[in-house]
Amino acid sequence: MAGRILRFTMTRRTSMRSVCFPLLLALLPGVAASAENDATLLQRLAPDADPRVLSLALAARDCAAGSLGQAPSARLAVIDYSRPSTTPRLWVFDLANDTLLFREYVAHGQGTGENLAHSFSNRDGSHESSLGLFRTADTYVGHNGYSLRMQGLEPGTNDAAMARAIVMHGAAYVNPQTALKQGRLGRSWGCPALRPEVAAAVIDSLKNGQMIFAYYPDSDWLAHSPFVNCRDKRTALAGTSARSLAAD
Repeated sequence: MAGRILRFTMTRRTSMRSVCFPLLLALLPGVAASAENDATLLQRLAPDADPRVLSLALAARDCAAGSLGQAPSARLAVIDYSRPSTTPRLWVFDLANDTLLFREYVAHGQGTGENLAHSFSNRDGSHESSLGLFRTADTYVGHNGYSLRMQGLEPGTNDAAMARAIVMHGAAYVNPQTALKQGRLGRSWGCPALRPEVAAAVIDSLKNGQMIFAYYPDSDWLAHSPFVNCRDKRTALAGTSARSLAAD
C-alpha cells in the first residue's frame, strides 16, 4: 500500500486524490454492510414490524449521528403510524445490547385520524402528530404526569415539537381493552401517549439523547427528509464527489 501511494506523490493535489478516492469507495460498502446487519438484527428482534420501516429508522439514526458529529444513540424507538391504533406499533430497541425492550401501543393526535392515522403536521394547535426523527431530552412532571421532552430534528416537519409541547407521556385513554370496544385508542393533542402501566419505564429507557423515529408513508416527507434514505443520499453524494475528483 505504501509503495502504491508513493507512486502518486508527484504533487500534493495528486496525492490527496490517490488517498481519498480509494478510501472513499472502500468505506462505503463497509458502511452499507454494517447497516444491513443491524437492520437484520432489528427484524429478528421485532418480527411483526415492517422491515422497511426498521431499516429507514436505523438509517435515519445513523445519518443524524453523522450530521450531529456524535456516536449513534444506544436506544432507538420506532413508531409506525401506518398501523391502526388498536395494534402495537411502538418498538424500543437497545442497540448496545441487541435487545427489544418494549413492544407497545401508542396514541396519535386527535387531528391525525381515528383508528387509522392520515394527517400530520408541525403546526401548533393542529392536534396532529408529527413525523420524522426526534432526539429525546429531559423528563419532567407536568399536566400529564411523568413526561419526556422530544426535540424534532427535521426542519418544517417536526422542529416545532418543543414549542408545541409534543412529549411522550402516559394516558388512561391508551387502553387496548377499551380500544377494542370503541374501535380505536383514545387520542392525544399530538403526543405519542402510552399506557400508564408502562409509560415511566419506556420514558426512562429513552431519556437524555436517544432517538425516536415516527413513520408514515407520506411521499412528501419521504422525499424531503434529511435523514430518510440517508445512506442512498450519501452514496449518491460520494459518487458526485468522486466524479468531481476524477475530473480535476
